[in-house]
Amino acid sequence: MTSTTTDRVRRRGIALWCHLTALVAVPLLGVGVLTTLIAGARTDAVESAARAEDAVRAVAQLDAIRAAVEQEILPALALTVIDDPAAAAQLGVQPWLLGGVRTTALDAIEARRRITDTALQAVPDGAIGTDVAGRVTEALAWLRARSDSGGERLESIYLGYLDVSNEVMTAERAAASAAVSEGVPARTVRAVQDVQTVAQLAQDASRQMPLYLGSLFASDNALIGSRLAWDTGWLAYTDAKRQMDELSQPSLRTAWQEVQRSDLMVEMDRLLTPTDSPEVRVSDMTRTTDVFFRSGDRDALLGELVDTAVASALSLAEADRDEAAADLRSTLALGLGLLALSGLGAWWLGRTVARSLGLLAGQATQISQGELVEVEVAGPREVRTVSAALGDAVAGLRRIQDQAHAVARGDLDDALLHRPLPGPLGEVVHASVQQIVSSVRQSEELQFALAHRATHDPLTELPNRAQALTLVTAALHRARRSGETTGLLFVDLDGFKAVNDGHGHAAGDTVLREVAARMTARVRPGDVVCRLGGDEFVVLVEPAGTERDLVDLAERLIAVVGEPVDVPGGPVRVGASIGIAVSRDGGADADVLFAEADTAAHRAKQRGRGRAELFDDALRRQLAARAETEAAITAALTDGGMRLHYQPVVDVAGQRLHGFEALVRWERDGRMVPPDEFIPVAEASRLICDVDRWVLHEATRQLAAWRAASPVPVGEPEPTIAVNLSGRHLTDRRVVADVADALAASGLPAHLLVLEVTETLLVDDPVAMTHLAELRALGASIAIDDFGTGYTSIGQLRHMPADTLKIDRSFVTSPDPGQRELVALVIRAAHTFGLTVVAEGVEEPAQLERLRAHGCDHAQGYLFHRPLPAGEAGALLRRAPAVAPVVSA
Repeated sequence: MTSTTTDRVRRRGIALWCHLTALVAVPLLGVGVLTTLIAGARTDAVESAARAEDAVRAVAQLDAIRAAVEQEILPALALTVIDDPAAAAQLGVQPWLLGGVRTTALDAIEARRRITDTALQAVPDGAIGTDVAGRVTEALAWLRARSDSGGERLESIYLGYLDVSNEVMTAERAAASAAVSEGVPARTVRAVQDVQTVAQLAQDASRQMPLYLGSLFASDNALIGSRLAWDTGWLAYTDAKRQMDELSQPSLRTAWQEVQRSDLMVEMDRLLTPTDSPEVRVSDMTRTTDVFFRSGDRDALLGELVDTAVASALSLAEADRDEAAADLRSTLALGLGLLALSGLGAWWLGRTVARSLGLLAGQATQISQGELVEVEVAGPREVRTVSAALGDAVAGLRRIQDQAHAVARGDLDDALLHRPLPGPLGEVVHASVQQIVSSVRQSEELQFALAHRATHDPLTELPNRAQALTLVTAALHRARRSGETTGLLFVDLDGFKAVNDGHGHAAGDTVLREVAARMTARVRPGDVVCRLGGDEFVVLVEPAGTERDLVDLAERLIAVVGEPVDVPGGPVRVGASIGIAVSRDGGADADVLFAEADTAAHRAKQRGRGRAELFDDALRRQLAARAETEAAITAALTDGGMRLHYQPVVDVAGQRLHGFEALVRWERDGRMVPPDEFIPVAEASRLICDVDRWVLHEATRQLAAWRAASPVPVGEPEPTIAVNLSGRHLTDRRVVADVADALAASGLPAHLLVLEVTETLLVDDPVAMTHLAELRALGASIAIDDFGTGYTSIGQLRHMPADTLKIDRSFVTSPDPGQRELVALVIRAAHTFGLTVVAEGVEEPAQLERLRAHGCDHAQGYLFHRPLPAGEAGALLRRAPAVAPVVSA
């Protein structure tokens, strides 16, 4: 080749330093990718922290609005009371004195309204709380106009402000949830939760004074002027105070303790503690005014505490944002610096050794194209040095590649990830990899914690019901392969309710934790103790051995559970009834095994408690029969097998038809199935809720049809329809919607529907009380069924959300003079508390005469009519209004 040709080839080719630069660019590309990934993550963190900060700021703005709105309530209510002549007469205050107080109240409400308007205007356009602020502004304008016009009822003003406050509080909680959902650090999450806790206390405290003032002017139909409202408000306030003990920030807890010990808080708590005679606390207008304004001072004091909590949360959110931004800047600076430094070094290296690396051209070309080939070390010293360096670069790239593969496949314990790469660049790359590994580990730990929380009971740290089902299912699958026996022990504690009632729920929690620890210590290492909820546990035994082994284990568990447990107030004892179910080849599924063990435990309780029962063929037949009955009930609800009979309820005094009680009947295979055969089966499962829904829809539809066919003359009372609600349905979260749907579908006015519940359910389940209050708010009436058969005292009637009391037939029909006197006492007590009374099971004229003498309102029983089919009941409704006491066939 001539010199000219060689020069031409050199000019056509790419300089060697360019190849070397491309070769070194490969690890630089890895650094760039890692830097980009880390920078992207940091950018997301900055944006998330900024959104969290905006959400916390929205919490502060919304809480300011809420506090200002609630500060308007007292002056508005005060003006309403002052302008009411009856209120002045009740307090014995001269009108001229009220005039001075009215001026003060007017000044107060104007000042409070300005504060509220300022808080609303402080919400910027486009912020999280903008929409809420707009709705609140419109609602307050309407409410203020109604209040200023006069003549508005005290309850309407109070409930109007309450609706506005609740809407703001709901938006505030949503903003707090938005802040927490951004993945902020735990300290910021706890600070936001502290804001909610303090805000809840401030809200509950601000509502005490209106309820207290309302109790001074209580009337029969008042919504806020009642002892129940006052008691309920006080319970909410005291519960909010207890929640303050769980504040996460020591400085905030210290501030709260200072507020709590302040003379103002102590005095206001003493004045506003519920009492049977609220007027004893404040007996004159001067002192009432003092309490009024001291209440405002207390609200201001709590408002400062809210501001402190908000400032702390906002400070933490700002710190989170600044920290994320600093991390982003550091990452970008480090990555760009490394890339710039490495690029400069690659250029210098290429220009320096270009003429000496001709022999490496082929290998360099391969490496520059991404092929990590072995570099041959040969040739002159300079070339060998370059070759060795190039080989080290390839080794580093392989190390990066291997580390990236380890991270990608999730092998974070691979020793390769802990082996640093050589040189400054290697240190940076290694640090980046370690940071990625750390982030992945943190994510895995968080996922593990969340998974543990989802599968374990927070009180005992035992697997929960869902996890127990999973564990049993897995054990049965293993048993199918191995042929081993699997055992399940259903442990139902005896006497646990007495511990809760007698010593409190804290003692009950101590007992549950101790029982869980004892059972866990007593079983074998491979066995698992789970808590299903309440006082129910299960023990999974795998492999189970013989049935005798399972019975022995159950007896040991009964013995260890029965040992005393130390709780505040003295040692207590609980027992255990245990049901044992066995799967010998894993053939049964988990639900069947649970049902068998549960059935055996029920038999253990029925046979005296404190014993173990093994699921046998007799129980298997019983369980199969129950399953068959459940399927038949489900079919009857859809194919018309269920029907309603209606038992008339009459007025005792005039014997006029008052209404009906709807009673479900089931015709199966040509015979009527007694209710005591299928109702318990339905109540043992969710079927009872389906039965209740069917009865609600059918009963309301039937009464609506009767009303349309036979309208009641104007001025005459309309007949009612009573429907029994089961305990399981009443505690179901959908019960209020179910009743509302039935009323909407039938078009029946809500006041004609009576919902009957048992007294035991009201005493035992607070959720039932809450749902009954919501059902009464719909307009339906509540009747306590079978009164006297449970444990309700007469004094408890005043606190129950009920309108009617039904005396059980066992008291009505009893010949015992003491029982008759008890009936008279119950009637008088019910009337004292504003309840009407229905006597059940009236069968003889003498019983009716006694009830009439005692002033009983209504009665039902065979003396009047047996339960009637819909046609006969409708005919009875169309006949004369008086119902003669005749035994019906």
